[in-house]
Amino acid sequence: MRYYKPIEIARELYISTSALRHYESWGVVPKPERSDHGYRLYTKVHLAYFRCLRAMFSGFGTGTTCEVLLLIQNGDMNEAFWLVNQEQARLHHEKAVAEQTLAMLQNPELHLISNKRLKNRMTIGEAAALADVQPSAIRHWEKEGLITPERDPENGYRLFTPTHIRQILLIRTLRKTVYILENMKEIVRGVEHQSIEKAKKVTLEALSSIHDRNRRQFYGVHLLVELCIEIGLIDPKEYNKGLWYDYYQKTDQAITEP
Repeated sequence: MRYYKPIEIARELYISTSALRHYESWGVVPKPERSDHGYRLYTKVHLAYFRCLRAMFSGFGTGTTCEVLLLIQNGDMNEAFWLVNQEQARLHHEKAVAEQTLAMLQNPELHLISNKRLKNRMTIGEAAALADVQPSAIRHWEKEGLITPERDPENGYRLFTPTHIRQILLIRTLRKTVYILENMKEIVRGVEHQSIEKAKKVTLEALSSIHDRNRRQFYGVHLLVELCIEIGLIDPKEYNKGLWYDYYQKTDQAITEP
């Protein structure tokens, strides 16, 4: 069996050997055996874990990646892949919201969202349902000065206009970016005054970031599959047999059908 020195793996992944020890301390990589001199003896399995770990970090974040790899160590491959699928579904939803935001910025006269017509005045509950956010999030953004809803003169309840809905969608799209609060205020307030070029620009940038994260997620999943093959949770021969079987089944059916 070939053993890898920590420096070999560290160089391949462009990280330090201390980072390898750090990941190992999290418990997301199996503990290596030790040589007579106390040196770590990393194997191909460890290399596959470290590769997967690094690839998944950029697409799924630290928390999800660690949870997935702990499940893999426990042999619960199905739960691990469904967790990955759940994160991919969330990213797909982010993309839908960003595209919806861009559409409303590009066409200020658009008064439909989620197939529902925007009213001239909406309650916080209606606004939250339309933008698919919690009312508490809207109150928080109001407290931060990002949006300023109108108030019903009779009862003081918040009232939201279609412009506010655009602002809420924009905030939702930008909140995971690196924009600091003051910059976000400038961009969001611009929507109120029909100054939307900057808002469109940053929304396009957010979409580009989502596309990039999607590719990174797929690369992370690719290395997760490689890891599962390496540790014996996936037998590629069985998968290939299934693919050929399906292919010939479909081919035979096409030939015999009139």
